[in-house]
Amino acid sequence: MKISRRKFLQMTSAGSLGMFLAANGFRLAAQDDAIQIIPSGAELPTADATFRWVDSGDQKAVFWNAFFEKYQEAHPNIHVQYDALPWNEIAQVVPLGVRNGTAHDVFQRPLAVTLAQAVSEGWVAALDDYIPNFAEWKANFPPGVFVEGITGFDGKTYSFPATSNKRTSTHLLYNVEYMQEAGFDPTSGPMSADEFVEVARKITENGAGRYFGFIVGGNQVNRWGDIVLGFARMAGAVCMPVGNFYVDMRTGEMPYTDPLFAEAINVLLRLRDDGSVFPGSLSMNAPEARARMPQGAAGMILQGPWNIPIWLRENPDFNFDIGSQPLLDPDTLIPLTVAPGGDNEIHIYADAPEENKQIAGDIFHYLGTLEGQIAWATYVGAADPAIFAEAIEVADMHELERKALLMFNEQIRVGPSPIVRNQQTADVALELRAVTPSLPEIIQGIYTEQITDIAGALQDLSDRCNAELDRAIAAAQEKGAEVSRDDYVFPNWDPTADYSEENYADLT
Repeated sequence: MKISRRKFLQMTSAGSLGMFLAANGFRLAAQDDAIQIIPSGAELPTADATFRWVDSGDQKAVFWNAFFEKYQEAHPNIHVQYDALPWNEIAQVVPLGVRNGTAHDVFQRPLAVTLAQAVSEGWVAALDDYIPNFAEWKANFPPGVFVEGITGFDGKTYSFPATSNKRTSTHLLYNVEYMQEAGFDPTSGPMSADEFVEVARKITENGAGRYFGFIVGGNQVNRWGDIVLGFARMAGAVCMPVGNFYVDMRTGEMPYTDPLFAEAINVLLRLRDDGSVFPGSLSMNAPEARARMPQGAAGMILQGPWNIPIWLRENPDFNFDIGSQPLLDPDTLIPLTVAPGGDNEIHIYADAPEENKQIAGDIFHYLGTLEGQIAWATYVGAADPAIFAEAIEVADMHELERKALLMFNEQIRVGPSPIVRNQQTADVALELRAVTPSLPEIIQGIYTEQITDIAGALQDLSDRCNAELDRAIAAAQEKGAEVSRDDYVFPNWDPTADYSEENYADLT
């Protein structure tokens, strides 16, 4: 049975969700029953076709493997090749495929590639042309998911944010036994950075070479930036992404010379110098580091909620718990801020065969239905939260996943967006080029002692980011866009609250 999201909201309330779902055939407890292939109206091929999809895997792969099995049963002539790869491999495979004309039909964009770059270089197709009943489908999503300049340009949509972005990728996950032996209890509240370093030292000491206090996927460069940004932003260095760098939207300036960034980097250096980091971390990607935790190799990791269902499924005897990102200042917890839109953006390859674009549109359509969102939430849980809140409410998930979602609700807010304020800043986004070396690359270089002047490196990064933003604005102005640095200044931004329509109105 196909039910629109609007009808669902009109017909249900918190007290009647279960009765409504049961009456309409939704059986959420059993994953096998959650996925139902629903015709979308797409013009699917009748001849044999091979359809290729690549993303970053983790818990998403559990859903997609189950979905593609049922999809191929419903469409026997379509063979699906699904590749779940770590981000550092996506950064190689996707650009190479685009250059050679052999890219996957659907892919996640490499982290260093902006949507504006992907559009301007012809990587991605407009979703409007391939998702059936596109306008109706798009309107089914909560406000702020699809935003001009964030998910599309010039009235066309090129990016489908398949999941909610209200999550952090650097919360604490820890071995309960090791933590108890070290004498700490993260359930009592967020640890301070000093406590984090101390408990890592004690776990390492207790391990006597058999296990260590902390592990990180150090050859996946984005992990360095995520961890430092998590520490610095929650301590008060509030900022939002613009291109591949960050801007303090209260002032429009780059945040990297804020002492909180150097202090956050120093946390990693203290862990290194204490010998608390698992040896070999620099040669691991994030999934490899995650897999070492249930093996007892380390007591703590700073990653995301995708670990929870993976460990529950693959390592049922592993006694672990979760907690907040540790805090530089135990008396200061500033919520992290996310932009309007979503996460896990997926794209249709511009040069994919037309019949494969139709297949992609059919699958994208399913994920934008209430049935698809409930199935997603049932399989994926808190790892990559469903973008429909009502799907999360009724999905069957473990208590640790709900604990993570409650924590994100407390610690994450929606921040201001220059593009929402002035859509012509989308032209600036199209002009922006990636700044390299980036913050994650600099932090990795500092950790490996290839960079010794921390203050100088952060000042240089700020200077280069300022220059690039100024250059992109000037380029957009030359093409007729009415934009300026003032569009990136929101003096009424309170990072402890969601930035609302009223806040935007107050700026005019």
